[in-house]
Amino acid sequence: MGPTAFLNGRDNDINNATQALEAARDDVQRAKAYSSRGVAYSEKARYSRISKLIPTEEYERLFDLAMKDHNQAVALDPASTQVFFNRAQANYDRGSLDLVENKDGKSWFDAAAVDFEQAVKLDPKNSLALDRLGLTYESNDQGDKAVQAYTKELAFDPFAKQRLSDAYCNIGFRHQQKKEIAAAAEAYRKSIEWGAADDKSCPYEPLESLAWIYNQDHEYDKAWDAVHHAQKAGRYLTPELIDRLKKDSQRTD
Repeated sequence: MGPTAFLNGRDNDINNATQALEAARDDVQRAKAYSSRGVAYSEKARYSRISKLIPTEEYERLFDLAMKDHNQAVALDPASTQVFFNRAQANYDRGSLDLVENKDGKSWFDAAAVDFEQAVKLDPKNSLALDRLGLTYESNDQGDKAVQAYTKELAFDPFAKQRLSDAYCNIGFRHQQKKEIAAAAEAYRKSIEWGAADDKSCPYEPLESLAWIYNQDHEYDKAWDAVHHAQKAGRYLTPELIDRLKKDSQRTD
C-alpha cells in the first residue's frame, strides 16, 4: 500500500468513527468510536512521521488529536481493555519513533506501560497486551520486567519463546557492556534455552558471545560446544572467534 492509499484509508477511518460517534447511544459506543478515531489519528501521525511526509508541528497536532480521543474513550469506558490498549499503543509508537531519531522516549514508554498494565489487569489472558507490555519494558531498559510479561504471555502464545530469547539476549548484552561477565553469560545461556535470538533484535549473537566468554575463562570445551551449537543452527560466527579459539585451545574443532 502506497502513502496516498494508506493515508486516505486513515482519513476514511476518521470520518467513519466521527459518524459512529454521532450515532452512538451510550457511553460504551461513544468510547469505542473515540478510541477508533484515536487509532486512526495515531496511525496517520505515525506513518506520516516515519515516512517524513509532514513537519514536526503537524505530527504534534495529529498526535494531540489522537490522545484527546483516547483520553475521552478511557474516561467513558474504563472497563474496556481495548481503549487502554489503543492509548498505550499510541504512546508506545511515539516513544519508538523518538528512539529511532535518537531522542528520549522514556516518558512515552512510561505512559504506555501504565495502560498496557491496565489492559492486562482487565484481561489477564490478553496475549497481545502482554506482548506489547514486554516490548515496552524492553524499550525502557527494564529487561527483568519484560521477561515477566513474556513468561505470562507464554501461557497463551508460543511466540513468547522468541520474545524471551531476544529479551535475555539483550539483558546479556547490557551486562557485557558493563563488564558484568558472569551475569552476561547467564543471560546468554537463558536466551539459548528459549531458542535463537533474532539478530535484528539483539546486538550480539548469544552463542558467539558465550564462546568468547568461555575462551576468555579458559573453558575451551564449553567454548567449542557453543561454536558447534551455533554452526549446527546455521548462526554466523566471526572468523576472529574461530582463529582465537583454535590458537588458545590448541584445537582445530
